[in-house]
Amino acid sequence: MAVILAIDDSLTDLTMIQYILSSHQVLVASDGKEGLRMLTEHPETDLILLDLRMPVMDGFAFLDKMGPLGVDIPIIILTNSEEVDKEILGLDKGAMDFIRKPLNFQALQKHIEVQLRLKQATEQIRQHNRMLEEQVQQRTAEIRKTNEITINALVRLLEVRNIESSNHSRRTKVMMEMLCRELQQHPAKGYQLSNKEIQELVDTAPLHDIGKVGIPDNILLKPGKLDQNELVIMREHVLKGVEALDYSMETSDTKITFIETARELIASHHEWFDGSGYPKGLAYEQIPLSGRLMAVIDVYDALTSKRVYKDTMSHEEALKVMRSEAERHFDPIIFQAFLRIADSVHAELKKD
Repeated sequence: MAVILAIDDSLTDLTMIQYILSSHQVLVASDGKEGLRMLTEHPETDLILLDLRMPVMDGFAFLDKMGPLGVDIPIIILTNSEEVDKEILGLDKGAMDFIRKPLNFQALQKHIEVQLRLKQATEQIRQHNRMLEEQVQQRTAEIRKTNEITINALVRLLEVRNIESSNHSRRTKVMMEMLCRELQQHPAKGYQLSNKEIQELVDTAPLHDIGKVGIPDNILLKPGKLDQNELVIMREHVLKGVEALDYSMETSDTKITFIETARELIASHHEWFDGSGYPKGLAYEQIPLSGRLMAVIDVYDALTSKRVYKDTMSHEEALKVMRSEAERHFDPIIFQAFLRIADSVHAELKKD
């Protein structure tokens, strides 16, 4: 049994509708204003029969009021045979169907049956879509958790060799998210990032130096300055990091965006904006956005963290050093975005 709201100023027509639809619960209203009130009191309404010619508030005004309410209830308008133009206008305003007066018993029932079936089918599709969305969200959360566990395991390889502190992962993730969000607030062409892209950058940022696990200890843990030969070997950590995340793929397979983001970030975070970086000497927009973001984050983290070859540097000293080489090293848009949030970054990282 469906709940049907009949809105008509003709008592005769309302009585006939109640008789014809005796197998359903029929609510009645004599004009559009009363119909809106009834609809508010009965949100479970499944279908509306609406006359167009009524006093106080006609059918067109009712349709206009229904729109902003966002109520998704099929409406069948009741018209006379000479009101073709009004039928079209009613359909344009959101009605789903029309039936002409005088009302025909079988025609009215058939029109209502069709609309109720459509409504039921639509609701089933929506429920199915909601279930699919919930499954996708659950699966996405599982994948992200798996990625996080994998990343933490890889970063631990650096930590156990005393290359990085246990908070290195958190620091890079915090800075990457804050910097990306700042860029979202000041969008420039080529710098727009979706929430999904930001999440992937945040999750993969701790992997930028994972290739260092392949560098010998006598170079990696050397407390002094590296000589030229040692420097060449140290720089190999970039390609080693990219190779560490290599995966076999058939030509028809879709690339794994999470891994591709990580590989791109690792490969380009030591490139300098003026082209004097490594390993490829890329310059300006040739450097992927992920690498330009990571370059700023990596330098700040390196300056303000204790390493085997240096002590920590204060926040103010680190910014002074970064400003001195900014023109050569950093994308100016990204660096200015970082400077806007630098104090907030410092305050957040002090929580470590």
